[in-house]
Amino acid sequence: MNSTFLLGAAQQVAWGDFIFYLVLFVVLMALVGHFAWNPIQNMLQKRADKISNDLDSAEGARLKAEKLAKEREDALSNSHVEANQIVNRAKENAEQQRSTIMQKANDDAATLKNNAQQDISRQKQEVLAGVKNDVAKLSIEIAEKIISKELSADDQKVLIDKYIEGLGK
Repeated sequence: MNSTFLLGAAQQVAWGDFIFYLVLFVVLMALVGHFAWNPIQNMLQKRADKISNDLDSAEGARLKAEKLAKEREDALSNSHVEANQIVNRAKENAEQQRSTIMQKANDDAATLKNNAQQDISRQKQEVLAGVKNDVAKLSIEIAEKIISKELSADDQKVLIDKYIEGLGK
């Protein structure tokens, strides 16, 4: 029944109203097209251009940020390398200084040891010479008392040398 009612309603359409609404729609579209379409179109184009520019700017900013990040990363990497080089150079310098100081200390110690040995040798010679003179004097005194005569200098020297040779053995 409903379908019969709709069919009956569709048959009662007035062609005059239809044509009026159609003409009204065309006139309305012409007015909108003439007065509103270009401003709307311009507004939409400006908006599209702005969005496109914003996207391009954002892409440029992103690329610039990536470039700066890469540069900073490279600089940081280079700074780590430079820091390692500085530390290595400092270690090498410290090792060289240590070697130099050790060599100088060894040289100084050797010089001191040499000087001490020379002093000891010189003092030993002085003591031996002093003992030799004391022994010679003592020997002369003993010999004078025993022989009861004074010996000549050459005789004294011979006696002293024999006595010293006897001490060395």
